[in-house]
Amino acid sequence: MGGPGDPPEGTPEGGPGGAEDEYRSVVFDESFVRAARLQEYSADERMADHALAVRRRPPLHRGLARQLLILAVLIAIAFGTAVYMGLRHSYTSPSARRAVEPLRMTIVPLVPQGEVPGAADAENLFAHSPAAHFEIGAEGIPLPASYRTAHFSDSQVVTALTTVKDYIVRSSLYPEVLTGRAVAPARAILDPDQLDQFDQSLAHPAADGRHAPTGWLVRFDPSRARLADHRIRVQGSLRVAERDAATLEITADHTFVYALRPAGSAAGAPVSLFTVRREVTFRFDQDDLRTRQVQLVTSSVQAGPLSCAGDSSAYLRPLLAGQKATAGGPAGTDPYETDSTPALCGTLAGAAEPKT
Repeated sequence: MGGPGDPPEGTPEGGPGGAEDEYRSVVFDESFVRAARLQEYSADERMADHALAVRRRPPLHRGLARQLLILAVLIAIAFGTAVYMGLRHSYTSPSARRAVEPLRMTIVPLVPQGEVPGAADAENLFAHSPAAHFEIGAEGIPLPASYRTAHFSDSQVVTALTTVKDYIVRSSLYPEVLTGRAVAPARAILDPDQLDQFDQSLAHPAADGRHAPTGWLVRFDPSRARLADHRIRVQGSLRVAERDAATLEITADHTFVYALRPAGSAAGAPVSLFTVRREVTFRFDQDDLRTRQVQLVTSSVQAGPLSCAGDSSAYLRPLLAGQKATAGGPAGTDPYETDSTPALCGTLAGAAEPKT
């Protein structure tokens, strides 16, 4: 029997609580139907010549597949970036970099044996001197045939050589550097770890083998001498060697010959020659090669005509045409001062002077 509120014939089919409730758990929503891999042909399609009652549908592209594709692309980009950064900066780890040594320098004044020869014309002096066959300016600093070493490529060796040549030109041939008006051209390509020593040398010059500006640069006392000819004669060589697997060394050995007149003199004042031989050892690690900067390891300078008694640490104070060296030897050397370097002095050979 039905309940008090039920119709006499019972609950009709299709109504609430009817026969449809028996199948409610197996009714599929539209998304489930669309995702089905098998699809029944329609009535019109079944009238055609079909052997099968159903057909297989192509798989649908799901959101998950797209997300996996995007994730794979991002992973590939991240991996490529990591590889690129590793190759580019594989040698720039501060912890792996060796400490830069301070420059050690020696300045040896060369004393003339008599009166300094002079002439009215610089060309005449050069023609009658050992520098007659020297090249002019940077032409006298040729690069050797470049070659790879065990741990450095051809391009790295060439970079080191050209950087050394650049420093030599800036520190030995620039007129503003030679006359003491500027130091920035040479300072600009020093390894940053040597800048403090360089700046201390300029601020507080000392003949201690560490802080003589003339160990870094060729520069004349502007109150004593000026250039009579900007065509400086140069001859020398560059040698390449590996110090170890991470360090490239280049030794530069050059002789520079300058024509000088007294400071403030007229154009017709006598000209004399001044000779500087510089032997400098440069060192490069991977950072220096990348930034095109140099480390100076040792600097040995022989220069004359100078007086032994003069101080050549801050400026070179040349003896000019007609002058003679004053009596007296070099400054005293204290053997108890372990951090000092001995005061040195030499004699300028007669063959090194022009024949007038």
